[in-house]
Amino acid sequence: TRGIGIWEWASSGPGEEPDVVLACAGDIPTLETVAAADMLRRHLPELRVRVINVVDLMKLQPKEEHPHGLSDAEFDALFTADRPVIFAYHGYPWLIHRLTYRRTNHANLHVRGYKEEGTTTTPFDMVMLNDLDRFHLVMDVIDRVPGLGSRAALLRQRMVDERVRHRIYTREQGEDAPDVRSWTWSVSAGAPAPAPAE
Repeated sequence: TRGIGIWEWASSGPGEEPDVVLACAGDIPTLETVAAADMLRRHLPELRVRVINVVDLMKLQPKEEHPHGLSDAEFDALFTADRPVIFAYHGYPWLIHRLTYRRTNHANLHVRGYKEEGTTTTPFDMVMLNDLDRFHLVMDVIDRVPGLGSRAALLRQRMVDERVRHRIYTREQGEDAPDVRSWTWSVSAGAPAPAPAE
């Protein structure tokens, strides 16, 4: 198996050089990344987003350090040599930084992951407490893509408001909001949903 790859169906502008890369590893970070890509595609259709799913973390290491590792050229072909990369990970962010610190674009890599924040709460609220939610990922993109901040200020504020709305709903209802619990890929917005895995 490849262990890493571009999800064309979740990306915008397949085959084009992206403005930003959204990478993910782990089931919940992957769901949140795809939901963030969906929101970006709907609200900022001109933004070229590449979504990369990582199943084998050792692919992030240089080929010289691990047999599964990618060469620098292969890594740069996926993650680019100069674009912002937002990486959502289900573990500690330092691990992704450690695996990629020798890569060309490491300075543009921002990792969201487990921060040991949480309490007895709902699944999505726990994700929000660790700043790994779809709204925060969209805000990270807006903050890191050059020139996007001022053009997307309204969308960024909407993401802040959505986080507040979800925190209030969780506190009042004791469960995650229906729009999170029942979220599905927005097929009408772009590429078809992926075929089920066999």
